[in-house]
Amino acid sequence: MKNTRKAIVQDLNQLAELFDQYRIFYHKESDMPAAENFLKERIESRDSEIFVSEEDGKLTGFVQLYPIFSSTRMQRYWLLNDLYVNGDYRGKGYSKELIEEAKELCRSTNACGVLLETGKSNDVGNRLYPACGFELYDSVNFYEWTNKEH
Repeated sequence: MKNTRKAIVQDLNQLAELFDQYRIFYHKESDMPAAENFLKERIESRDSEIFVSEEDGKLTGFVQLYPIFSSTRMQRYWLLNDLYVNGDYRGKGYSKELIEEAKELCRSTNACGVLLETGKSNDVGNRLYPACGFELYDSVNFYEWTNKEH
């Protein structure tokens, strides 16, 4: 049974709570007003795609994807940037359903694929993603430059 759908503005309060939990999981300070504002901007400007999972009218998780492009393939990619399921609802298949929404977005937009990164210590994610058909792409080095002014 599918329990996922595209997020809408009316989801903002519950979605911001999940997003805040997600950020806390990644060792950021709780900031509900900023979380709500950030998500509202994403939804209204349509610069990301957000899907939610729900059970009995309560949001249980979300996935957020951003469009990027492959110059060599001359096609869109989707960056699966955020995936989170509330701890009370883990182990029920919501993550897999949300990943299936991401794959369907890829197919429906004729994109060439979905990219994601996760920490080497994320045991759950490192089992989940291959189980959902993702392949570990270890032939490149991933680098990041951080703007220290922000």
